[in-house]
Amino acid sequence: MQQKKNKPIMILGCTSDAGKSLLVTAICRLLANRGVKVAPFKAQNMSNNAAITTQGLEMGRAQYLQAIAAKIVPNIKMNPILLKPSADTFSQVIVNGKVNDEIAQLPWLARKPFLWPEVTKALDSLQNEYEQIVIEGAGSPAEINLRESDIVNMAVALHCNADVYLVSDIDRGGSFAHLLGTWACLSKSEQKLIKGFVLNKFRGDPALLDSAMAWLEEKTGIPTVANIPYYRHQLAEEDSFRLGCKYQKGMLNIALIYYPYASNLDEFDPLLYQHNINLVPVHQNGDLSLFDALILPGSKNSGASLQALRATGLDQNIIQFKKTGKIILGICGGLQILGESILDPLFLEKGSQQGLGLIALKTTLEKDKITQQRQFNYAGEILMGYEIHHGKTYAGAQVKTFIDKSIGWSEDNIYGTYLHGLFEQRCFYNWFMRQIGGLENGLNWAAHTELELDKLADMFEQHGWL
Repeated sequence: MQQKKNKPIMILGCTSDAGKSLLVTAICRLLANRGVKVAPFKAQNMSNNAAITTQGLEMGRAQYLQAIAAKIVPNIKMNPILLKPSADTFSQVIVNGKVNDEIAQLPWLARKPFLWPEVTKALDSLQNEYEQIVIEGAGSPAEINLRESDIVNMAVALHCNADVYLVSDIDRGGSFAHLLGTWACLSKSEQKLIKGFVLNKFRGDPALLDSAMAWLEEKTGIPTVANIPYYRHQLAEEDSFRLGCKYQKGMLNIALIYYPYASNLDEFDPLLYQHNINLVPVHQNGDLSLFDALILPGSKNSGASLQALRATGLDQNIIQFKKTGKIILGICGGLQILGESILDPLFLEKGSQQGLGLIALKTTLEKDKITQQRQFNYAGEILMGYEIHHGKTYAGAQVKTFIDKSIGWSEDNIYGTYLHGLFEQRCFYNWFMRQIGGLENGLNWAAHTELELDKLADMFEQHGWL
C-alpha cells in the first residue's frame, strides 16, 4: 500500500536568525513522536558548522540535527548544497557532500543552472521516501536582488507546492512591519502559498498582540497562527555563539580562541552548558594566564585565522600561556596553527606561513579533503568523532601520540587532534577535566540531546499550529 503523502511544510523567515532552524527541528521531532515518517530539507545552507555522514559526506550541522530530531539517519539529500565561507568574498561550495571547485569559481548568478537540478533531484527523492517533508528556507525570501538566482526559498516552495509559514523574530522588534513587508515583496503566486504568520521568541503578555494580529490579517488575508515564546535550549546552534562571557572568579575558566572562520563551535556545547564551567570566547589581545585551559577550535581558513592572531597580538598571548604549564588543546585548524608551519603550495588559503611553533608539527594543505567518521578505543571506552580537513600533518621525533597516531599528537602541555566532537564523548570530557582540576561529570551528550529534542517538541505542541 502506497504511503499517504502530505504537502511539504516550509518555514521561511523575514530575516536571518529568525529561528527557522529550531522550528524545523521542533516540527520534525513532534511529527516523528506522532509516528509520521518525516524528513528535513534545506536546499542551500551557508555555515561553517558542518557534519559528516556515515558515508563520509559533508552536510550542514542544522540539517544533521533535524534528521536526528526526525529519528532518521542524516543524508546529504537533506542539504544538497552547503556553502562554507573561507574569505570575505569567497565560499567553498559543497555539492551532494563533496567539494566542487568548478562551481565555486562561477559568479553567483551563473550557478543556478548547475545547482537547481541537484536541489530538485534531492527534494523529489525525499518526497518519494517520506510521508512529510519539513523545509527550511534561508535568510529572507524578500531579497529582491537574489530572486533571479533563488534556489532555496520561494523557488523551492513553488516547485513542491509547499504550505509556507513566514516567521519573524519579535524579540528584535518591528515584527509586523517585517511580516507585511516580506509578504508584499512576493509575487501573487507566491503569496498564495503563505498559510500563516508566526511570531517567534516572544517575551511578555500575548494579549498585547491581538489588535496587531487582526490588523495584519486585514492587510494580507493571512492569519497569525502561532506565537512561540522565547525558548532556552541546549541544542546546537547553526551559526551564533555566545560572545559576551568574561572571566569569572571562582569558576573553572576555559578560553576559547575565537578567530575569523572558526568552525564547528557547536562541539563545545558540553562545556558551554555546564554550570561549573565558564567558556570564554577570546578575540582580543590580553593576558590569558588566569585561565585554566586554552582551546583553539577548527577553522575554515587556518592561514587567515593565524594572520588574525598575529594582527591582534593574540599569538604572543598564546605563546606566553604555554609557559604556565596549563593545557592548550588545538582541534583541526587549531592544531595546524599550533604547529611549526602550514605549507600551502596550491594557495588554498593564505599561502605558506610559519605557525606558532608550540608543537613540532608540520602541515601541508592538499586539494583532496578528508571527511570521515572515526572511532577509537580510548581509556577503555569507545571514542567517536569525525574528521573534516584539507591538511596532512607530520610529527617530529619528540612528539607523542594523542588518542591515535593517525589523528592526534602531544608535546609537553600542548595537545592537538583532527578529531571533532570530542567533548560530546564522556570519556574525553572526563579526561580533559582531570587535566585541569575540574569535575568529571561528563554527560552522555547524545542522550542529553534526545531529551532536549523531546522538550522542544513539547513546547511547540503547546504553542505551535500543528
